[in-house]
Amino acid sequence: MATPECPQKSPIITTESGGERWWCACGRSKSQPFCDGSHAGTSFEPIAVEIEKGKKIAWCACKRTKNPPFCDGSHARL
Repeated sequence: MATPECPQKSPIITTESGGERWWCACGRSKSQPFCDGSHAGTSFEPIAVEIEKGKKIAWCACKRTKNPPFCDGSHARL
């Protein structure tokens, strides 16, 4: 299995307005934590997430979480 790139070793915290988001699983996206299609040609696929309105999210940015797409502290072990 391929290893994703690690764009940063800390979560990306956002407050989302609600709706569907596509989390980048490959680590190549220039619009982290969201997919911009940079996974093309890799074995990675983005993960769809339905977000409640006004919800604060800690998105995994190291791409090593065991609970994708959310941060679980895995970056502390890198």
